[in-house]
Amino acid sequence: MLAEDTFDWYAQDRDGNVWYFGEDTIELATGSTEGSWEAGVDDADPGLIMEANPRVGDRYYQEFARNVAEDQAKVESLVSACIHNQRDCFDHLLLTKETSRLDPGVVENKYYGATVGFILGVNVKGGDERTELVDITTGNCSSR
Repeated sequence: MLAEDTFDWYAQDRDGNVWYFGEDTIELATGSTEGSWEAGVDDADPGLIMEANPRVGDRYYQEFARNVAEDQAKVESLVSACIHNQRDCFDHLLLTKETSRLDPGVVENKYYGATVGFILGVNVKGGDERTELVDITTGNCSSR
């Protein structure tokens, strides 16, 4: 069931790192925009979503807007397992364990694929939420 509509801002630097500059989000059931943030506004900083050369044990902030968005990731493994979604099989994956000081009881494992990005997220503590990539669109994207 679709619960949230989110527009995220990402950029890749010359070294290949992928940075996260914010999100404009709305919860469909309540209309709440809690969790929306933008780097450079109210002292929010961009976060690192994917390192160009991840190593097991690396830790980093994915987003940092104090008391709004403070997600952190730890590289757990670089796996060769295949994960299927509705139409594709992805292998050579990065597995991260993601947490936030704002939701201390929640731990989510996320899988990322080269040239694709996020593929699958599964809560392993604090709920049974599961998010997954359902479609890939390439080409020019219009702004919101």
